Amino acid sequence: MNRTLQPGQRSEVWIASVTGESELLYSTGEVLLEAPNWTLDGSSLVLNGDGKLWTLEIATATLAHVPLRGARDVNNDHVLAPDGRTIFCSANDGHIYRAALTGGTAEQVTTEDGTFHFLHGVSPDGAALAYVGIEGGDFTKPGRLMTMASDGGAAAALSVDSHCDGPEYSPDGSWLYFNTEAFTERPGHAQLARIRVDGTGLEQLLESGTVDWFPHLSPNGAFAAYLRFPGGTQGHPADLPVAVVLVSTTAWDRPLHTWPLFGGQGTLNVNSWSPDSGRFAYMAYPFPDSAKD
Repeated sequence: MNRTLQPGQRSEVWIASVTGESELLYSTGEVLLEAPNWTLDGSSLVLNGDGKLWTLEIATATLAHVPLRGARDVNNDHVLAPDGRTIFCSANDGHIYRAALTGGTAEQVTTEDGTFHFLHGVSPDGAALAYVGIEGGDFTKPGRLMTMASDGGAAAALSVDSHCDGPEYSPDGSWLYFNTEAFTERPGHAQLARIRVDGTGLEQLLESGTVDWFPHLSPNGAFAAYLRFPGGTQGHPADLPVAVVLVSTTAWDRPLHTWPLFGGQGTLNVNSWSPDSGRFAYMAYPFPDSAKD
């Protein structure tokens, strides 16, 4: 089922800078937009909402529908290919699709292998995808860290024996960055991690009392943004006080800037960095009354 706004709630698209500024780019009470990607030419953001893909031109804040056929109910797991012209996206039927960013017919990449596929990363050479596999679409089961060829074929599981989410490739293609519950016995206590693409070298990036999700590296590898939930949060739910955190990749434990907001699910599910590594986009979902905002 596609997410919708609650009465009085709004979708807000924000752009933050590595120097600490943030700017509201677009706001709507009509459609619940999620998970911005930044296009390779730097001109637009790509978002999902109401089961569709949308582009948001940054200069004019103009929202336009991407006319896709063959991929119904696209969700907030979508990533642009390195060529800047192709997008890979997950749909609510559990499959990953490939399509032109201008629209047209989407091609199903995954097969009926008994799992739901939630895309998060495309390798820098465009040859591989990183995704989370949920057996039988049963969300009581842990998400498994998976990779496969971007043109389809057999999948490979990386050996992380706990729930994982959000895997994406480092700019040099040698690591996958993600969040996992592998480092704790507390239910839902996700922490940031990385692992080599061959499945070795699992490493915790940050030890914290908060629940940390979706680490996204800037194209130059110097910065990362991630989503911080309150301690005790299980999963990555919507509509609660969270924060977007910016760090240097040489000091994950020392935030450079923090942006508190009302959101969670949809705020920062996929990489949203600008091509020049100077800015990134995120979503907030405020209500008009200060008790919820």
